[in-house]
Amino acid sequence: MKHIQDLNQGMEVFKALSSEIRLKIIQLLVQHKHLNMNEMAEMLGITNGALTAHIRILSKCGLVDVQLMPGKRGLQKVCHLKEDKLLIELASNIRLEQMYQGEIDVGHFTAYQVYPTCGIATKDHIIGEVDDPRYFDDPERVDAGILWFTKGFVEYRIPNYLKPWQKAVELQFSMELSSEAPGICEDWPSDIHFSINGIPLGYWTSPGDFGAVRGLYTPVWWFPNWNQYGLLKLLSINSEGTFIDGKWISDTTIEKLNINHKSDIILRISVPDTAENIGGVTIFGRGFGNYNQGIKFRIIFENQTNGSQSNGSTENSK
Repeated sequence: MKHIQDLNQGMEVFKALSSEIRLKIIQLLVQHKHLNMNEMAEMLGITNGALTAHIRILSKCGLVDVQLMPGKRGLQKVCHLKEDKLLIELASNIRLEQMYQGEIDVGHFTAYQVYPTCGIATKDHIIGEVDDPRYFDDPERVDAGILWFTKGFVEYRIPNYLKPWQKAVELQFSMELSSEAPGICEDWPSDIHFSINGIPLGYWTSPGDFGAVRGLYTPVWWFPNWNQYGLLKLLSINSEGTFIDGKWISDTTIEKLNINHKSDIILRISVPDTAENIGGVTIFGRGFGNYNQGIKFRIIFENQTNGSQSNGSTENSK
């Protein structure tokens, strides 16, 4: 999901979507997932040169990606959507200097308890053996690009860079997720739960374990009857509650988390025994799925008082 928090920063996206042809390109990619340039030009009834110009604009603003892939007549340019959702905040006043952000690889979990079917892999190979939770302890796990389990949890320690005079007003986490079925099953619902420091945030029901089409970044050696990609979800916690992709899921607010500069921030992703739909979870990281990212996080804050800021500035200058 592409999240536009500032209208000025979204100007390129808005210009790209102002063209009827470019909207048709996006509609075709939604329908077909992947299309090579020749196929798309023929469907649109335009020349390859004209299509190239439109694709360049959509690619520049981050909506479409182009990859060279082998075809019947050599390498071909294949287009796909880089984002499946567009979230625009019309009234956002968040500036980069008001947030800390970063990314954690999916293998950098700090605690786990998982049950088969389960497994973990780097972009080059399976770590150990599948369905054996002991390999979640393997030192090579830090290089993992994907992990999966039927029930249980993994926890990630989020770096907390807040200063004493800064108050957290929102936490955001972006991650690619799907269910975990034996093999693959597009209709395999799973209630994936989230918590911070042991405080429940709510859950999102993944509709399935997606495998009908190979993930855009999933390596060629990966088994065709295994998880291929997930859906990119944005989990956010603010003063109004907890949200997934802007949809309210619980009344757990940022105030209830009581985050300050001394706090641990431990994100748990789980499928508990109490879930109505125990369909597992797959977490996709770099080298797998459709988004080539780990777990991205943001800590959005506001400064408290001028006096506190002044004291903090003196401390930093020593």
